[in-house]
Amino acid sequence: MEEEHSMECHYFRRAVGRMQLVGRRFLAGQRNLLACFGVGLLIGILVINIGKGVLLGEAGLFDETTLYHMKYMSVDSNALFSYIFRKRVGRMLILAVLSSTYLGLVACMGAAFWYGMSAGAFLTSLALRYGLKGILLALVGLFPHCLLYVPAVLLLLVWCEELFRGIYVRGDFRGGDRGLLLKKAGRFFAILLAMTVGCLLEGYVNPFLLLGFLKIF
Repeated sequence: MEEEHSMECHYFRRAVGRMQLVGRRFLAGQRNLLACFGVGLLIGILVINIGKGVLLGEAGLFDETTLYHMKYMSVDSNALFSYIFRKRVGRMLILAVLSSTYLGLVACMGAAFWYGMSAGAFLTSLALRYGLKGILLALVGLFPHCLLYVPAVLLLLVWCEELFRGIYVRGDFRGGDRGLLLKKAGRFFAILLAMTVGCLLEGYVNPFLLLGFLKIF
């Protein structure tokens, strides 16, 4: 009985140790990616502020003429969803493939930086041009699909970084562990599912919210 109890304690401690190690790796990956995102966000804000004379001119980003035409346009949700799905999932697959190469870590950091810079430029452009109304327009433009996109993209970037480190740093996949491969594939499928639902929301729900808001903008 004592030996069995000792073995159970041993396996329990090993399981807890593995969970702690995985948690540390996940948080470390998050910190690196969030740092790249934060730098990109600041650069996006700076670029718009420095070049606002050109970028936010009469025919610049999100000008009134563009918003006026958007207000009265009709939306083909099927075509929009198809375009969005190909674009989002295509980028997701490209990043996943790159993460299995020597460029994997650079690709992950570059993607996080690009997302940050895009977000900074988008939010700053609308805020500088329209003030509080611009911020509200940005929020409506990102709702509800970004409630899924943001965690899906973060998890994807962490997944890709872990895949790169598992192949080239820790050598997790050298033994051909099917359980580990299936676990990674399952997580990727879950992320893909969240991204697909986000595409559905962006294609079929967001356009009507955005057009409705523009009518009172």
